[in-house]
Amino acid sequence: MNNIHFDENNTNYFKLDFADERVDGADKVTGKAKYTAEYNLPNMAYAVFVTSTIAKGTIKNIDTAKAMASPGVLDVIYYANCPSVPGYIKNEWRGHKVLYDNQVKFFGQPIALIVADSLENANAAIRLVRAEYESQAFETNFDLARKDASKLKGTVVYKRGTENKFKEAPVFIEAEYTIPAEVHLPMEMHATIAFWEGEDKVTLYDKTQGPKSTQSTVARTFGLSDKNVRVIAENVGGGFGSGLRSWANVPAAVMASKKLNRPVKLVLTRPQMFTLVGYRPQSWQKIGIGADASGRFVGITHEAISGTSRYEDFREGIVNVSKFLYASDNVDTKYSMLPLDMSTPVWMRGPGEATGSYGLESAIDELSYKLKMDPIALRLKNFTTVNPENKLPFSDINLKDCYAYGKDKIGWKNRPTVPGSLKENGWLIGYGMANGVFGAGKGAATVRALLNQDGKLTLECAVSDMGPGTTTSMTKIAATAMQMPIEKVKFKLGDSDLPPGPSQGGSGTTSTVGSAVDLACSTLKQNLKDLAIKYAPAFASLKSDALEVKNEMVLAVADPTIKIAIVDLLQLSPDKKIDMTIASSGKTAEQLKFTSNSFSSHYVKVAVHPKDGTIKILQVVTTGDAGKIISPKTARSQMIGGVVGGIGMALTEQLEMDHQSGQIINASFGAYKVPLHSQIPPTDVWFVDKPDVNMNSIGAKGIGEIALIGFAAAVTNAVYNATGKRVRDLPITPAKLGFKAKV
Repeated sequence: MNNIHFDENNTNYFKLDFADERVDGADKVTGKAKYTAEYNLPNMAYAVFVTSTIAKGTIKNIDTAKAMASPGVLDVIYYANCPSVPGYIKNEWRGHKVLYDNQVKFFGQPIALIVADSLENANAAIRLVRAEYESQAFETNFDLARKDASKLKGTVVYKRGTENKFKEAPVFIEAEYTIPAEVHLPMEMHATIAFWEGEDKVTLYDKTQGPKSTQSTVARTFGLSDKNVRVIAENVGGGFGSGLRSWANVPAAVMASKKLNRPVKLVLTRPQMFTLVGYRPQSWQKIGIGADASGRFVGITHEAISGTSRYEDFREGIVNVSKFLYASDNVDTKYSMLPLDMSTPVWMRGPGEATGSYGLESAIDELSYKLKMDPIALRLKNFTTVNPENKLPFSDINLKDCYAYGKDKIGWKNRPTVPGSLKENGWLIGYGMANGVFGAGKGAATVRALLNQDGKLTLECAVSDMGPGTTTSMTKIAATAMQMPIEKVKFKLGDSDLPPGPSQGGSGTTSTVGSAVDLACSTLKQNLKDLAIKYAPAFASLKSDALEVKNEMVLAVADPTIKIAIVDLLQLSPDKKIDMTIASSGKTAEQLKFTSNSFSSHYVKVAVHPKDGTIKILQVVTTGDAGKIISPKTARSQMIGGVVGGIGMALTEQLEMDHQSGQIINASFGAYKVPLHSQIPPTDVWFVDKPDVNMNSIGAKGIGEIALIGFAAAVTNAVYNATGKRVRDLPITPAKLGFKAKV
């Protein structure tokens, strides 16, 4: 394969070493890799949802006769004929119980499932189902409802030092920041194929970020043991958090397959991706920050409200970043949920922290202008190596390195200190920056390592890969640990029958599974040394610590001429292979002495047209402090993905509701505006790339979340620097900058 890569100016090209390629790249670009909806099983039936046309109320009657008589229709399942689901009765299922009763809780809720012999026949029958409703008053208007404190719930309060201390500072700001609901919209739509292999055993192909999590959910819901539920998700076409839990398509496909005694495939439509698999909840924040004349923070107050569904509580850590990212003795926060008649939100890339950092980093930028202080200098003034919330030292923090690189590469010296005063080619020019932070977790994982007599190593773990390059990273970790060619290592994933691994979310996969892979390789090397001493005469008198494993050989450290190829050594052993399963736990007692986070710092140069308010992002520099970078190519891809998502968050994305009907009115790619290719500028990605030795054995931390967290604030701060107009309500539009809409 001739590997060609263009540089950022798309002018020069050069070959890449195989070691820097995505090991699954060829399969994905050639179509060999199969995604959930692409599997076809014998005797397959096809299911589609019929959804509600009211936001709240009861179903008085459903007429399915015409649909049942439609060509190819096998069944129409709804609350009156839905099979009994044990987990529904025992409340083991989290969230909305699909097809369970006649209650309607949000517009677009599934009220029936048509199952037919083809997708075309199933779709043709949708319009033949007639539902009669008893409508009830509903509420979907977040902006209006949040002003009534009696409607809030689940309020959590935190205080360190004196409450509202910021107001006593000689210089302070207090402002409100709002973010609309945003939708994940991965390329692959959510889909499930279910088929039963008996009364108590079911297999699913499912779009999920956690095969083991989905296995457990299905087992609890249908009263099965985990070992009798298999979930396959070998390839996942993006998730951004939407695949971190099971949605209505999972139990619906399972119950339909059980009822019809044949495989059933259920694929959500693109409009249903707006209503049935979560979204970033709409939010409101009020932030106050005060500082002394030198810029040292006197106090931070952060209050937030975010939406949830009426039938389920969903909360996230919007105010958490304000508690610890900067040094301050006085911090108080308050967070509440606002129930609405909508479907349940869910984690979306950078959950909570992306929302909270937008408010915090915008407020700090506002304060910098009041202080007449450089925004980077203000952050440096309040830099801390100890987490102020829990008093533990950070396992590592290199934001100062990010500041140095970012300000140099973006041309920060050209930033105007007076907003709206710099022009280039007739456009107003501005510079902005903001930081991001996310927890760096390390959980438990188990890996099977199989070293065959041909010298090839296979590693297995039931984690999924929704795109960040987990397969590549794990392969590289193993190849590096074993000091063997990467093409001789294979990492298998995406099947709940494999040893348990975590769900892919929260930026913890590389740390968690990578530590397990590293431990498996260390153990494997020890086993090879033991085999050499036991079965290879040349090593009989040596101790294992006098041996090393590299270049597909076992060698004596003192005399490298004493060596044996691994393939020859395995031939001497009774089993002709090494097959073992190794479990890695969470953080050790020593690692728990630190608080671990990944950090980012984003830099943006924008141009704003002075006549119509058109915004162009001219240049981006995005930096990450995420420990050792295992796979530079996939890590860079993660950061660029965060930039794209951040541009959407700042400038284009917004879920729009008709509050008269409760319906989403822009549920399509045509109406919900994600960034275009033309809106993505040249982007410089840089990593500190220093192993965090206090974090785990491989020194790596997560990247996926910090790639997005803080970026929207960097854009808004740059727009203010260019125009002198502060927008605190995302997305930024020309109208919000005071320009009239184009006719």
